[in-house]
Amino acid sequence: MALKIKDIRKMKTEELNKKLRELKLELMKELANVKMGRPIKNPGKIRSIKKSIARILTVLNERKKLGG
Repeated sequence: MALKIKDIRKMKTEELNKKLRELKLELMKELANVKMGRPIKNPGKIRSIKKSIARILTVLNERKKLGG
């Protein structure tokens, strides 16, 4: 399930970076399965992971611009 922006904003920067690494690894595994021709159990999972990654990056960039 995609992370909600409200929950992401509550997380500390270190937690966000850790979650970002986890999601990128999970996305890489899912895309590798697709490339190998394995059947997809949940086609919406890739989209959900990408959205979560985008939300985390958005919050991290907002914090960087605000200096905190």
